[in-house]
Amino acid sequence: MSQESMNPEITSDDKLWAMLSYLIPLIAVVVLFMEDKKSRPYVKFSAVQSIVATVAISIIATVTFGCGTILIFAQLYWAYLAYQGQEIKIPMISDFIRNQGWA
Repeated sequence: MSQESMNPEITSDDKLWAMLSYLIPLIAVVVLFMEDKKSRPYVKFSAVQSIVATVAISIIATVTFGCGTILIFAQLYWAYLAYQGQEIKIPMISDFIRNQGWA
C-alpha cells in the first residue's frame, strides 16, 4: 500500500465521500448511483476499490475462519488516507480495477 501526492483538484467533499466509502461499504454503493459523485474520479475510484476490497476481505475472513478481521484495521487506515486526499494503492486490487476499466 503506497500513497501518491495529493491532487489539488480533490475537494474536501471528495475526501469525505471517499473516507465514508472505506468505512461503510454500503455508502460506496450509494456513491456509484449518485451522478455528481461518480463523475469525480477520486470518489469513484475509492468507492469501487472499497467494494472490491470489502469482498476480498470477506472471502479471506471466511476462508481463514476470522483471521481477516485484522484486515478491517487496514480499511480504517485506508479511510484515514482517503480523508487526507491520498490515492490508496492496494496490491492487486488497484491494478485489477484499473485493468477492468471500472474506475
